[in-house]
Amino acid sequence: MALFTLGINHHTAPLAVREQLAFQADRLRLALTDLTRSQPVREAAILSTCNRTEVYLNTDRPESATQWLAAYHRLGHRDIEPYLYAYPEREAIRHAFRVASGLDSMVLGEPQILGQMKEAARVADEAGTLGTTLHKLFQSAFAVAKEVRSTTAIGANSVSMAAAAVRLAERIFERIGDQRILFIGAGEMVELCAKHFYAQHPRQVVIANRTVERGLALAASLGGTAIRLEEIGERLAQFDIVVSCTASPLPIVGLGMVERAIKARRHRPVFMVDLAVPRDIEVEVGEMDDIFLYTVDDLAQVVESGLESRQAAVLDAEAIIAARVDAFLHWLVTRGTVPVIRSLRDAAERVRRHEMEHALKRLARGDDPARVLAHFSHRLTNKFLHAPTQALSQADGDRNELQSLVEHLFHLHSDSHLGE
Repeated sequence: MALFTLGINHHTAPLAVREQLAFQADRLRLALTDLTRSQPVREAAILSTCNRTEVYLNTDRPESATQWLAAYHRLGHRDIEPYLYAYPEREAIRHAFRVASGLDSMVLGEPQILGQMKEAARVADEAGTLGTTLHKLFQSAFAVAKEVRSTTAIGANSVSMAAAAVRLAERIFERIGDQRILFIGAGEMVELCAKHFYAQHPRQVVIANRTVERGLALAASLGGTAIRLEEIGERLAQFDIVVSCTASPLPIVGLGMVERAIKARRHRPVFMVDLAVPRDIEVEVGEMDDIFLYTVDDLAQVVESGLESRQAAVLDAEAIIAARVDAFLHWLVTRGTVPVIRSLRDAAERVRRHEMEHALKRLARGDDPARVLAHFSHRLTNKFLHAPTQALSQADGDRNELQSLVEHLFHLHSDSHLGE
């Protein structure tokens, strides 16, 4: 088995494609179980965020996982192939380390991806698909991310999605403090956005969430109120800014709902940010004259503003990652020799026990102990050396290579110089 990573991200695929390959959080365990049971995959973990869907694998047949990924989302293999990347062992390790460190994010150096990777590892572990190799990969990635963040300036001057959303809103409205804001969802991304907008002292903050209790908890920290998702339609016209990020597989805010709200507002503009993948707000909403709708991809230009000042840190981070990739590969190679070492020791132990029993029987008969020990050591030496001696004697074209290997294994060059 070998490590592979399959996936798409904001570098390779537009939002319209990424949302088709997104995994719902509550179905990840079932998806992992289906993948490892239906395909020749020993270990698997899935990382699904607004910017990427990646499958980390321990398998000798990554093409089967590619077919599974397309079939699971009811897409043709050719539909996703142009956007898909597949990284074998070394590249897969490097990619995991770069993702965890924020080097592959839309917002260079952003810290949220590390928490998302930890969650992906946790879910895979609970699903029983995170074996020794992937567990080591993720733990190593987390350690690399910590080292990169603590020893480089990769996170300095980072402009988050939340901060970018505020900057865009300030282009539409002269003062955020005069606006009423609706946040749809109560997850980490909405919480981050809410805190950034709340710092501008908006006129009103309302949280709409499927679970009202969770919405109330977030609203309480912002001096706001909470409503049910079902109330959005009747309340939408009240808000000047709408920020949405849920795990809903279908849009929550439809074109008809927004058209009614704009009519009630007498065409006063509404600024909308849809951070969800799949999208929470229907695409057609963005075509309306009085709506300013931005998705995660639309925020890319804003978050690029702090990129130049962090480029020097990227070189330092890449050097750390390169060294850690080599260390992980060494661990893989070492782990690959464990079964051989175990077999070698087991074989030697069987020979030792057999010869010990033979020697004890001779001692029990009253044979001379010195002669028994000499005979025991002679037989033990012959049996240990039988296999390598026979291999050398029967070697043909690879005799020189085998001879060098035996000299290396038994330190014969070193021994030949002991008397000098």
